Amino acid sequence: MWSYNPESHYTPGTSLVGFKVEASDGSIGKVDEDTDEVGASYIVVDTGPWIFGKEVLIPAGTVVRVDVPEKTVNVNLTKEQIKDSPEYDKDKHRGDAAYRDQLGQYYGRGNS
Repeated sequence: MWSYNPESHYTPGTSLVGFKVEASDGSIGKVDEDTDEVGASYIVVDTGPWIFGKEVLIPAGTVVRVDVPEKTVNVNLTKEQIKDSPEYDKDKHRGDAAYRDQLGQYYGRGNS
C-alpha cells in the first residue's frame, strides 16, 4: 500500500507537487507534498474549496497512473472515499506508526 505500483508509470525521484489529482469519479485537487521512500510513499492532496481546504494523505499504492506531460495523478479512490478519509495530521505522518496504521486500515478496505 505504501509503494507505487510499477504499472502507474511513476519514476522514483519525480516530484509530483503541483500535479492535478483525479479520483475515479473526478478531480479532487492538487498534490501539495509527496515522497517516494521505500515502503512509506504517499502524496498529500490539497482539496482546495472542494472539501473546504482539507488536506488528505493518500498512500502511493492507490496511485494507478502518473502522467508527467499532463501533470496528472490518477488514484483508484472515489471522491467520497477521499472526502471521508482520516484527517491529515502534519505532525503525525512522518513517524507515528499508529497514524499510518489508521490510514492503512481505511485505505486498505478494498481500495488498493
